[in-house]
Amino acid sequence: MAAAGFSSALKISDLNDFITPSQECIKPVTVEKQKKGLGSIRIGDDTDDLTLETPKIQRVQITLNDCLACSGCITSAESVLITQQSTDELLRILSESADRHIVVSIAPQARASFAAKYNVSYRSAGYRLRSFLKKLGVKEVLDTSFARNFTLIETKREFLKRYKEDRSRLPMLSSACPGFVCYIEKTHGEAILPFLSHVRSPQQVMGSFVKTFLGSKLSIAPDKLYHVTVMPCFDKKLEASRDDFFNEVTQSKDVDCVITPVELEELMLKQNVVFTDLEDTEESPSGQFALEHCYQHKGSGSGGFGEYVFTSAVRELFGEEVPFCDFKTLRNKDFTEVMFTRGDQVLLRVAICNGFRNIQNIVQRIKRGTCNYDFIEVMACPSGCLNGGAQLRPNEESPKELLDRVVELFKESQQSGGRSPDSDSAVDELYRDWIADRAERLLHTKYKAVAKSTSGFTVKW
Repeated sequence: MAAAGFSSALKISDLNDFITPSQECIKPVTVEKQKKGLGSIRIGDDTDDLTLETPKIQRVQITLNDCLACSGCITSAESVLITQQSTDELLRILSESADRHIVVSIAPQARASFAAKYNVSYRSAGYRLRSFLKKLGVKEVLDTSFARNFTLIETKREFLKRYKEDRSRLPMLSSACPGFVCYIEKTHGEAILPFLSHVRSPQQVMGSFVKTFLGSKLSIAPDKLYHVTVMPCFDKKLEASRDDFFNEVTQSKDVDCVITPVELEELMLKQNVVFTDLEDTEESPSGQFALEHCYQHKGSGSGGFGEYVFTSAVRELFGEEVPFCDFKTLRNKDFTEVMFTRGDQVLLRVAICNGFRNIQNIVQRIKRGTCNYDFIEVMACPSGCLNGGAQLRPNEESPKELLDRVVELFKESQQSGGRSPDSDSAVDELYRDWIADRAERLLHTKYKAVAKSTSGFTVKW
């Protein structure tokens, strides 16, 4: 895979641009000493072929679970060989597993990336992606936007509980970004982990939905469902591979395979498929998660955690409505804040923090006890998920020009009939019929510190 394929192995001394490529994985290979033995020499005549035979060495394969257990770097490195998270694996399943019901869930940021690069509308991009995937043999193509409803609601509930009962665990940090989560687990451990939200990301909520609710509706066992997500970030592969998201009873992952826009585009090119030639048609919606039904939430292009928690908390804690959430830019465009005040008193302060340089500053302030925010939406990539490391690359225009159009198209999708998760009857219906009293198991998870390696090989000279 090309070097630009995976996000960087972050160096603590240079946490600026999360998506800069690197070829570094510093987990050392153990070499066992061999006992010296006697050698032998064979003398042949001049006609002997003296060509040396070199034994064929098999390529080492490192799984994503190995990455999660290794403290050598913070997130996935380009040198890691992914064996179960690729379009090749998807094609293999499609060709060899006729009894598997294959479901693909597409992130809204990925749709916006295709829409921007190929100059089509946000909706059209979704329909064209569905057309391509169904031609491959995929049975269902869904949108993860509806799953975000549950992530937002559970995040709000967790924040309100902490605000009322345990403010020592504030600021609460959003945990939908796997790059940020890995950074905290491997670098700061127990010093910062108590501040992380325990709510699953929309990808993993979608996984719970597909393997439990959708499977039961279709009368398909979880191990016969193969769930693929299309995500703007390579580190979502790491998230899907966490042991916490593997069901021991059904022997099934919530998300079996994660592919990205750049990988999906590469597959189209290999199959001589022109994106703009794909069918752009609506279908009869098959449920709340269908592309036709889904809408965007207000707020940032990373899911709107900051805005939703702020407006909901002001309403429920202080009995007031916030008609417009005005985040003010502070040091740079990747760090913004909004406050709720009465008179001269600040009652609630929420921030959006993107990029590792800003994350470093926030982490240090939390450690020193000088961070005065109540909730922080945190994303590892500069500009958030719309600028994810696996979004489509530009052809002739600059990366900034393409990103600007991705942002513009995403904002347009937010203006086309969006509504709050709290006022969506379909959300209430699924809380009643699917989640019931299982919210902790289906919508939450836990994070743990990863012990640092003491090997001398990991020392950077």
